[in-house]
Amino acid sequence: MSGLGLHKKTTELEKLDGSVERVTFHSEESGFCVLRVKVKGHRELVTIIGSMPNIVAGEWVVAEGDWIVDKQHGRQFKSESLSSMPPESLAGIEKFLGSGLVKGIGPVYAAKLVAEFGKDIFDVIENRSSLLERIPGVGRMRRILIKDGWNETVTIRAIMSFLLSNGVSTARAFRIFKQYGTEAIKKVQADPYCLSRDIRGIGFKSADQIAMNMGIEKDSELRARAGVEHVLQEVTKEGHCAFPREQLIEKTVDILNIPEEIVATAVDYGLKLGRLVEEQDSDSGLQLIYLRKLYLAEVELTKDLKALAVGQHPCPPIDIKKAIIWCQEKIGIELAPAQCEALALAVTEKVVVMTGGPGVGKTTLVNAIIKVLAAKKLKVVLAAPTGRAAKRLAETSGCKATTIHRLLAFDVRTGGFKHNKETPLAGDVFVIDESSMLDIQLAHQLVCAIPTSASLLLVGDVNQLPSVGPGSVLRDIIKSDMFPVERLTHVFRQAAQSHIVTNAHRINSGEMPIPGAADVNSDFYFIEVEDAEKGADTVVQMVRNNIPKKFGLNAINDVQVLTPMHRGAMGAQNLNIKLQAALNPKGDTIERFGYTYRVGDKVMQIENDYDKEVFNGDIGLVESIKMDDQEIVVIFDGRSVTYSFNEVDELVPSFAITIHKSQGSEYPCVVIPVHTQHYMMLQRNLIYTAITRGRKLVVLIGTWKALSLAVKRVDAHQRITTLAGKLRIES
Repeated sequence: MSGLGLHKKTTELEKLDGSVERVTFHSEESGFCVLRVKVKGHRELVTIIGSMPNIVAGEWVVAEGDWIVDKQHGRQFKSESLSSMPPESLAGIEKFLGSGLVKGIGPVYAAKLVAEFGKDIFDVIENRSSLLERIPGVGRMRRILIKDGWNETVTIRAIMSFLLSNGVSTARAFRIFKQYGTEAIKKVQADPYCLSRDIRGIGFKSADQIAMNMGIEKDSELRARAGVEHVLQEVTKEGHCAFPREQLIEKTVDILNIPEEIVATAVDYGLKLGRLVEEQDSDSGLQLIYLRKLYLAEVELTKDLKALAVGQHPCPPIDIKKAIIWCQEKIGIELAPAQCEALALAVTEKVVVMTGGPGVGKTTLVNAIIKVLAAKKLKVVLAAPTGRAAKRLAETSGCKATTIHRLLAFDVRTGGFKHNKETPLAGDVFVIDESSMLDIQLAHQLVCAIPTSASLLLVGDVNQLPSVGPGSVLRDIIKSDMFPVERLTHVFRQAAQSHIVTNAHRINSGEMPIPGAADVNSDFYFIEVEDAEKGADTVVQMVRNNIPKKFGLNAINDVQVLTPMHRGAMGAQNLNIKLQAALNPKGDTIERFGYTYRVGDKVMQIENDYDKEVFNGDIGLVESIKMDDQEIVVIFDGRSVTYSFNEVDELVPSFAITIHKSQGSEYPCVVIPVHTQHYMMLQRNLIYTAITRGRKLVVLIGTWKALSLAVKRVDAHQRITTLAGKLRIES
C-alpha cells in the first residue's frame, strides 16, 4: 500500500514526514486535507495542508513544501507533494486499522489483530487471511469481509490517486471500482469518456479533463464521438427521445468548441456503428437522431401495443347493464355515466386508457372493474411505477399490488428483467395506475412482458407532470387516437367539498385557487411571504410547530415539503439543511458526498438499485449507522436495506424534495414553497402535480405573484417523441 498518495517532483522544498494523529479536515471531492502530524524533532503536532485522495489517522505521510503563517490558523506546512504509506509503529497500525478504513475492522478488532500479529498484520490480511480466524469473534464471514474490504480499499485508493493526479474529484472512486473492478484504471486510460457514460455523478466535463490531461487532442475523433453521445444523454434528461440532427451538431460544437465537420463525421460514425439511429419524423419532417436504446424502445413498444390490442378480450361476453347493476350493489356506490362507459370498455377492449383528475372516481372505477373481472375468475394484476403508488393502489383496491420493477423481476445474472417476451408474465388483465409516470423504456419493458392474450388498462392523470425519464407515453398513446380513451371529468359531491380537489381543478383550468382563511378549518392554505429567506424559515416553522400542533400530524412521517427546484433559499438543498437541524438535530452521523446523514433522517433513493430492490423515489428513514462495518441501514416500508458508506450517494435527504420526485406519491400533508426565485420552473402542471400529492392538507408558502405566474404558464416544453406517429402508421 505504499505510495498511495499523489507524487510531484519538486526542487528546493523542505521535507517532513510523520504519523497522522488526527485528520482535521478532508474533502472527498477535491482531496484537500488538513492534518495534525507527529513529526520527529517537533514537540507539538505539526499542521500539514495539501491534497490526498484518502487519508486516515495512523498513516505515515511524507510532505514536501514550505512553511506559511495563516492569519487565522497560525504556522502551517503547505505541501506541494503529499504521499502516504501504512504506519510502522504498533500504535500507528492500530489507529490506522481502527479508523474504519477497512470493512469488518473497528477499534476493538484492530487492537486484537495488532496484539496477535504485530507488524505482520498487513501481510496476513493480504496473503494469509485464513490466519485471521485465530482471533476470537473472527469467523469465516468476517475474515472474508476483512480480506475483501482490504482489497477494495487498495484498489479504490489507487483509482482516487489516479483521478486526483488528473485534477478530478475522487468522491466517485467506489462507483468506478464497482463498475469496472480491478481493470478500472486501464479502462479509463483507454477511453476516459466511459466515465461520463457509465458512472452517475461524473459529468462530461470531468471525463474531458482527464482526457485532456492524458494528451487526447481537443479535436480528436474520440472526443467528438463522446461529445455527441453526451449531448444526446443530456437531452434525454429533458424528456426527449431523440433530437434533430442539425441542433445536435450545433449543441455539440458549442460544448466542444471544435469544427462542425468533425462533429458531423462523429454523428455518421455513431450511425455506422449502430450506437445511434437516424429517422425522419413523419409529423415535423425533421431528421431525428436517437440513442439506439431509445429508438428500439419506441419501435418495440409500438409493435407490442398493436399486437396486444388485437384479438378476443380474456373476459367472456357479459351483459354490461346487468354487470353494472350487480357491481353497484357490491360496492354500494352508483356509477356515473362515464364510469359505466369505462367499465364497458375495460371488459371488451384489449388496450384502454382512463384519465382524469382528483375526485373524479378513478379509484371507484378501478375497484368496480376488479369486482366484475374477479367474478369471471380472471387473474387481475395491479401495478404502478413507484412503491408508494403501488401501496396506495393496494390499500384502495383491497388487492395485492406491486411496482412494475418488482413485477418484471430483475435478474442479477443477466442484468435484465426475468419477465420479457420469451418469459411473459402470468395474468389476464393488467391494471397500471399512475401511468403518466411511465417513461419509454419502462413502458416498453412492461408491455413486451404482457402476454398477447391479456388486456391492458392504463389509469392516470394526463395533466400531471410527464415521466422523469424520456418520453411521454400516456400522452402519446392518447394523442395517437388508436386506442379507446375514457376521460373522467365529473367531480363527485363528496370530493368537491375538499378545497384541495376544487383548487386542483381550478388550476388545471387556468384559474387561481381559493385558499382557506387562517382562522377557518380548511384543507388548503396560502401563506404570503415576500422574502425567500423568511419563506424558508416559515416552511420550517410550519413543518415543525404549526401543522403538528393544529392538525395532529407527525412532522417527519406525515408532512412532506415539495419544492420546484433544488437550489435557492426555498430550494430542496437549503430546506433539507434547515429541516434536518430543526427536526432531527442529534444522533449518530456521517458525512459523505456533500451530505450529512443522521439516524432518524428521512432519505430518498435516487436511482434504481435492483440488488437492494429499492427504486428511484422510494423514501425511508435511517435506522442505524454502523461505524465498524461502514454501513448505514434504512427502513423502506418496514423493510431494512443496508448500504455501505461508499453507496450512500444513492440516498439524499428528503425532508424536502422536488415536485418532480413526488410523482406517484401521496402524503397526508404537503407544504409547497412557490416563489419568484423558482421562475424557470413555474408552470401549471408543476403546481397541479404538487397540490394533488396532498391527501388531507396543502399549504403553499411564498408569493401570490409566483403562484399566478405558474397557473398562467402552460408547459411550452414539448418533448421530442415519435411514439404517437409510429402508432398511427399502418403495420
